[in-house]
Amino acid sequence: MSTAPPSNELDVLYARLDPGDSTAAVSVILKLRGETCDIDCLYCFEKRKEAAGGRRINADQVHQLAALFTDRPLAVELHGGEPLTAGKDAVTDVLRALAANPNVIRVSLQTNGLLLDSAWLDLFDEHLPLLEISISLDGDAQGNSWRVGYNGVPVYPRIVETLQLLERRGRAASVICAVTPQILGRAEEIVDHLASFPAVMAISFVPCFDGAVVVPTRATSRRVGTSRAMQAAAIGSAGPAWAITPAQYADFILAAAVQWVRAGWFRKVKLDPAVSVIRRLRGLRTGSCHYDDLKCDHVFTLYPDGRLGSCDELPWPRAQLTRLPLLGSQQEVRHAQDRSRLLADARSLIAPCVSCDYRDTCGGGCMAVRLRYAHADLGDAYCDHRMRLIDGIAALLAQPEHPEGVWCTRLRWRPRHPNQMHDVAAFLSRWNDPLAPRQRARLRTSALGNINTVGLPGVHEADDLDPRHPQWRDGIEPGVFPLVRALTERWNYITYDSCQGHAAAPGAPQRELAVGVLPRNRTEAAEIATRLCQLAARAEGALPPSCALDLGRSLLTCGTSGNRYPVLDLRLVPAPGSHPDDYLAALPTGGRLLAELIDHPTSDDLFRCACPPPVPSPHALDPTEVRR
Repeated sequence: MSTAPPSNELDVLYARLDPGDSTAAVSVILKLRGETCDIDCLYCFEKRKEAAGGRRINADQVHQLAALFTDRPLAVELHGGEPLTAGKDAVTDVLRALAANPNVIRVSLQTNGLLLDSAWLDLFDEHLPLLEISISLDGDAQGNSWRVGYNGVPVYPRIVETLQLLERRGRAASVICAVTPQILGRAEEIVDHLASFPAVMAISFVPCFDGAVVVPTRATSRRVGTSRAMQAAAIGSAGPAWAITPAQYADFILAAAVQWVRAGWFRKVKLDPAVSVIRRLRGLRTGSCHYDDLKCDHVFTLYPDGRLGSCDELPWPRAQLTRLPLLGSQQEVRHAQDRSRLLADARSLIAPCVSCDYRDTCGGGCMAVRLRYAHADLGDAYCDHRMRLIDGIAALLAQPEHPEGVWCTRLRWRPRHPNQMHDVAAFLSRWNDPLAPRQRARLRTSALGNINTVGLPGVHEADDLDPRHPQWRDGIEPGVFPLVRALTERWNYITYDSCQGHAAAPGAPQRELAVGVLPRNRTEAAEIATRLCQLAARAEGALPPSCALDLGRSLLTCGTSGNRYPVLDLRLVPAPGSHPDDYLAALPTGGRLLAELIDHPTSDDLFRCACPPPVPSPHALDPTEVRR
């Protein structure tokens, strides 16, 4: 029977609400009108809750929330349904209440944009000038086929007018774009279209992972309106026509990120989730709970009738914690969370992430989606698409001038901890300069490997040797030297680390045969990645049965400057099911075979790896077919 990871390890990925903490922010979604909306988007998850609407959140409730969380930073999102259907008087009262509470550090409005006009913008300028505006817009006209009024007519033209108004008023806005089959395969044109609006400063692509939806939203009257008839026609036994798979989403985001870089839109527009992944790859925090530890226990949703629960994307009413009037302290909020079986189930899904190579970058993902996929026994598909996203974005960061690398499936994100060199720039300069002085190094040899030191007591850094150093050969273990020599002489690449592989010491993991390669520049990084992928393709079936080749991307930190350098690693790892003794016995042969394969001729195309290009997504559904 396996044991769950210690609670403190889980907290790194899923932080519990600490009533005594006044630093970690909480996010509150104010459903100003519940699910009430002036349009009827076919994929709307809020209306699927089939909860009574019509009431309005008031200023007293805002003050209660601010008092409940005292000095803790509070990020508030005005949401719906459509929040502007609350009317100007009610919204004004809410904005005044938010402005009056100093712990409210950020307020955003998510709107479909239909009601937004100059009068609303004047109201925002007067009562909350820093209000951030997000517009729901699924790309171009075709992409917005699912966003319709109750009469079934698309609302896209009116939203375009709203973006043009924001431009005239000098207002910036972010766009929330749902990824459906209507835009699959068209990432480049969708990014260009959305980014071309001068008012748009951020684009967030959110997936329609709605494959489990099999029942249309209930109509409030006996007569089924046009929009609800369209929705019913779009839902079949295999799910709704607007749903996509995680793999399709990953391919779309990577294609969008490539265009974002290639067209230079990154200078003007923030693109998510690409930016969230980039920040995590660089060791920075992100405001997205999908990539951060402040997940469902730090996200709250308030409805006009006083229901307070966790994230609005979780299944309601199970996500409800209590009612706002019943709460007097954060401790009571924590007790309500402790009683929630739903939150316990969500937190349990994080346990396998503790031992995952991607944990520090992925952050565990969205708990609402993970719960749905776990229930359908599709958890691996969800994790696979996030790993694919991280691998692709890591490639784009390392070689932006050659974005073809995002489609390589052999090079994975494999961060090393620690991975540091005293002075990377000096090492690179010395490697390329035959006249550079090379100080004598003290070599430490042990059964667990050679460690090249700079002669300082207790410091064992492997950054002082290069092929022109008189101790170069002595500093590299014999079992890995043929591979290092092939990389440095045949391909003329820089190796910064190597290991011939060793039996595991007591309490330590297996040490594998590995070589780290440090590119001189981004163009060489792309070339190395291509050649390593081609090497892996040639090695398939040639290596000993107990060995497998694993290619990884990582970052090398310079101890002098703090800069991080993209590096690539190749490792001979134990094949699944192999015995450790068989693996260790096969390492010399495996390393020698890889060196021989490097000596073979390679493709003339230095930037086309051995992975097949992505398969085009299916054509989007013709909206006219849905309306029949």
